[in-house]
Amino acid sequence: MEIFKGDPDNRCVVCKGSKMLCGKERCPILMKHFAQQRARPLLDSLELEGSSPPGVFIGSYNYPDVFVGPLIPPVQGDTTVMDTPEMWFGRSIDEIVDFRAQLVRGMHRTSVHDVENGGRTVDLVREMALASGPAEAEAEFQRKPFGRLVLDDEVQPFGPSAPLKKLDVGNIKFDQRIEKPFYDTDLLARDAVLDLYKGDVLLSRIQKAFSVGAFGLGKRRKFVPTRWSITAVDDTIGKTLREQVKHLPLLNEYRLYESWSLDNRFMVLLMPTSWRYELVEAWYPNTIWNPSMSADIMLISSHEGYDGRKTYAEIGGCYYAARLATCEHLMRLGRQAGCVILREAHSGYVMPVGVWNVRENVRNAYRGPFRSFNTLQQALEFLSTKLDIRMKKWVQTSHVLHDMKYQRRLEDFIPVDPRARDQEGTG
Repeated sequence: MEIFKGDPDNRCVVCKGSKMLCGKERCPILMKHFAQQRARPLLDSLELEGSSPPGVFIGSYNYPDVFVGPLIPPVQGDTTVMDTPEMWFGRSIDEIVDFRAQLVRGMHRTSVHDVENGGRTVDLVREMALASGPAEAEAEFQRKPFGRLVLDDEVQPFGPSAPLKKLDVGNIKFDQRIEKPFYDTDLLARDAVLDLYKGDVLLSRIQKAFSVGAFGLGKRRKFVPTRWSITAVDDTIGKTLREQVKHLPLLNEYRLYESWSLDNRFMVLLMPTSWRYELVEAWYPNTIWNPSMSADIMLISSHEGYDGRKTYAEIGGCYYAARLATCEHLMRLGRQAGCVILREAHSGYVMPVGVWNVRENVRNAYRGPFRSFNTLQQALEFLSTKLDIRMKKWVQTSHVLHDMKYQRRLEDFIPVDPRARDQEGTG
């Protein structure tokens, strides 16, 4: 691979997508360009008609006066996959970018408090978030949809946008499971989220309804920016499951799970301890959050102990998404455990696609086979064969691993009768 030694700000001009001077396997600029070019002929108009997945987006800029609006593609039919991240695992970045680039965001300015008195457009956007399937929508814009493909590590990508002049939506069939808490103005938003989760409603659907202020007590309802609603739902459910996990018997072995997708490798270590949790991310050079041309790999971690944490995780929404997936698995196992998740984001991960990528990767890891170990040292030795970064570096960065490896505990001094341990199968 050719190494660019000039000014990093000029490397794209010199490269023009042909020499991969940034070190990435694919040129993200060209990927976005071609996706937008494929969608552009369908969007060259002030009017747009199509089947919304259904999708809605609530912005955060200039909060509490924000833009709310639908996500509409210029195609009709079953577009569910376009806004259902649970269906994306195993798809390539090209596929995800292609159908997300077609979603045009209509923008209507309103206050987050005007969920009931915001007017017809606001009402229609809320109804779309409650739909059980794709909704036929017609939008008229004040100007032609324009703008780059929006990429963010918190929310799913979407395409161009334009201010709404008019919005019409066909007959919408509500998801009755979501409709019930929508009309219950005495039900707390937290309880609505948990009830829907227990009823097997997809997280992405709960998050959309939460973002349009569909839950909560009467006049206290308000719009929640999409990026906040995703983490709020993950955190609410994750905390509840965590408190239930803390009452379960301990896992009786060390377990390692693995998932690899979109050039992200996830190694998940469960340990026979009381609840503690950590996510450690390693971003290779020339990935989206480590654009450096040097050989330095950036590592960052966020963790919590038995009592959780009081501040927002440094890593952001990915922390809460992975914690939720872990608590789900421990509830299925009927076991309490400590958990450390190690993520290597390699250069093939050329653009962010949202926190769903972390949640679904961790879920996928738990669905697969696992390896069992009797000691932490055995687990770490095997881990060192699966990850490119030296184990010493992971342990130095990880609060939980460092503590588990070097901090002596009371149980270290108490003999344990092997016959007294739970004889759960090791899979």
